[in-house]
Amino acid sequence: MTAVDYNLADLFESIADAVPGREALVHLGHPGDGAERRLTYAALDTAACRLAHHFLDSGIRPGEHVGLHLLNGVEYLQTVLACLKIRAVPVNVNYRYVADELAYLYRDADLVALVFDGAFTERVAAVLPRARRLRHLVRVGAAPDGAVTPRPAPVAFADAEAAGSPVRDFAPRSGDDRFIIYTGGTTGMPKGVVWRQEDLFFSGLGGGAPTGEPVTRPRELAQRAAAGREGLVFFPAAPLMHGTATLTAFIALNLGQKVVLHTKFAPEETLRTLARERVTGLSLVGDAMLRPLVDLLAGPLRGTDCSSLRSVSSSGAVLSETVRAQFAALLPGVRLINNFGSSESGFNGTALEGTGPGAGLRMRVNARTSVVDPVTHRPTAPGEVGRVAQRGHVPLGYYNDPEKSAGTFFTARGERWVLLGDLATVDADGVVTVLGRGSQCINTGGEKVFPEEVEQTLKAHPAVYDAVVTGVPDPRWGHRVAAVVQPREGAQPPSLRSLQAHCRTRLAGYKVPRSVVLTTRIERSPSGKADYRWARAVAEGTSPAG
Repeated sequence: MTAVDYNLADLFESIADAVPGREALVHLGHPGDGAERRLTYAALDTAACRLAHHFLDSGIRPGEHVGLHLLNGVEYLQTVLACLKIRAVPVNVNYRYVADELAYLYRDADLVALVFDGAFTERVAAVLPRARRLRHLVRVGAAPDGAVTPRPAPVAFADAEAAGSPVRDFAPRSGDDRFIIYTGGTTGMPKGVVWRQEDLFFSGLGGGAPTGEPVTRPRELAQRAAAGREGLVFFPAAPLMHGTATLTAFIALNLGQKVVLHTKFAPEETLRTLARERVTGLSLVGDAMLRPLVDLLAGPLRGTDCSSLRSVSSSGAVLSETVRAQFAALLPGVRLINNFGSSESGFNGTALEGTGPGAGLRMRVNARTSVVDPVTHRPTAPGEVGRVAQRGHVPLGYYNDPEKSAGTFFTARGERWVLLGDLATVDADGVVTVLGRGSQCINTGGEKVFPEEVEQTLKAHPAVYDAVVTGVPDPRWGHRVAAVVQPREGAQPPSLRSLQAHCRTRLAGYKVPRSVVLTTRIERSPSGKADYRWARAVAEGTSPAG
């Protein structure tokens, strides 16, 4: 009998052996192009074995890093699994990065191979001369007509898969094998979070049971999958290049259930797929994804069959009070979950009812999460501001950045900890209130303003569709609160005066925006996270008012 460790490839193979005929993965392609692929667990395992052997035959060795510069699709999860099978390290690449950001990530991550979507051919070709370690390329799909061919010349993904052996004859693996998640890029250059796979399994994947008791031994995972009935359908709507979506897919695979993917998020197609595939769990990121779904369910797609849906979860961005209320009115029987976590910690907790402007993000955290003093690393007293931290199964550090690692990861009271960037307080009952990211906190005249609180308030205005808040320099106050606002389509664009009057009913005066820029579209990452660098650049073109 093959040994199984808390290794993601070992665990997946044990599931594939236990439920080989179950449908594992459905990819519905670009909206309207008719493309559709359906793979059973056995078929997905074989496809990953073939690509894994191609990597080995191409000289990729254990511990080397393979970049995934891809849109959502079968190829993304197949590539991750192929890397894990040969103990290579998969590295996610943000496909919205421009040349300088890509060159930085390719070099910082020490990529030796890259699997990329044909649509990105020109960008990849332009960056390759600045990434000398990259020696092997695999292209998914065709390159655009006239695109410059990268050097070295890429292998077509279909050819790579066809040439590889389907035999599962790989060397032993362990829970110490690495998994890297690159994060950031909205406030600075990206950084790679290095996880041991065993730690990621328990912190990011819930130990095989995010809502129940974690497994106590690796083989128990497949036993649970075989004993359970199929019927759960997970639909990660965000790009797989973001940790949240990839971890959601692996949670589904660890349960022996089905994953549904779209190439890109398209609200209308998301709802149609939800009805057609009988989706039970939809995961997304914040208002940027949920709000258009709510608007469609209240309007053009009213009556869409959502009877299969049990839960909608958001991670990485807080759902506003307004959108949550609209969703609850439309689908009162569906649980709406505001999760809190990060690439550095995995899952920390879930927001309580009543979270919103004035109350902050109030949540029940797991037993491994605390609020600590950032200097002494001691737990804070109730009501005292500290930083969110997590102990136990935490990452090893940031790749290629010992200085940043030393400031984020530490050992205390005999355990490893990670210190997150979120400022928070804890009350006597253990409820944690997250105030906001320290890096985004606005200091105006000595008062601290957390953008998330002001953003939620602005989005409750009937004429506001989306908003991002930032601080801009001010000669009197040091910084002032500035907002970039996307008006709701068809509504009268809100004036600065009307937005200020609205905010003053919910926020202290120093938190009210002093300047507002209206825009046709808020710039966000593909997952829905706010791009504060963009917002700051836009807002700094304004002058004080109000």
